[in-house]
Amino acid sequence: MPWSKQDIKLKSAAQVDKMQASCEVLASVFLEIRSLVQPGLTTAELDQVIEKLVRDAGCVPSFKGYNGFPASACISVNEEVVHGIPGSRKLQDGDIVGIDIGLIKDDWHADSAETIAVGTPGPEAQRLLTVTQECLELGIQAIAPGKRLSVIGTAIEAHARQAGFSVVESLVGHGIGRSLHEDPQVPNFRCFSMPDPVMEEGLVIAIEPMINAGTKRVVTLSDQWTVVTADRKLSAHFEHTVAVTADGPRILTRRGTGVAAF
Repeated sequence: MPWSKQDIKLKSAAQVDKMQASCEVLASVFLEIRSLVQPGLTTAELDQVIEKLVRDAGCVPSFKGYNGFPASACISVNEEVVHGIPGSRKLQDGDIVGIDIGLIKDDWHADSAETIAVGTPGPEAQRLLTVTQECLELGIQAIAPGKRLSVIGTAIEAHARQAGFSVVESLVGHGIGRSLHEDPQVPNFRCFSMPDPVMEEGLVIAIEPMINAGTKRVVTLSDQWTVVTADRKLSAHFEHTVAVTADGPRILTRRGTGVAAF
């Protein structure tokens, strides 16, 4: 069916507060796991810790079983862009690891991601991490009621290109609420082929730039999940769940103080 404005599920202030509660749990999970990301840890071991933290908090992992995904977190290393399946791969010094986690609390979803350096990253890897986080921050800053959704992707793409990086165009952000993925789709680039609604108070979206050191082209591996850069150069991914309010963006998955506060 064709997309329409009616497909967007705006949230009341009370519903946004419930989503905030879910997102605060998710933020705490990220704070817990940062110190665990060390050389020698396997991605499966990291996933096991994440699932325990989520369930111990009385929540349910959003991703586990979603369309058949076998784990609680998507863990993507180096050239892996997103949707990496945790397994026996051991993290090594200098790796960068993208960790994407979703959870459900009281029927409301939270979704966030960050890419973490393992040990000491190389200068290009560190620059990619910095620029990708800045892309997310600029996308969030562009949000305001009455603006078109496209201002987010325009801000993200401009900053990434200025830094000499590319933006993945085959994967986008999304609305979120009682479902993990809701309308509208949220491109991380200036897109003319998707609907471009005016943002309204009560819109809640997951903004998630995926920035590549080389080509924007990606391919999916034979496991049918893991997306990697076509040239096997590094990729980084940061994501926040954000509500549009009369006062501007409300970052529900905020880790602490600051703009995006990772």
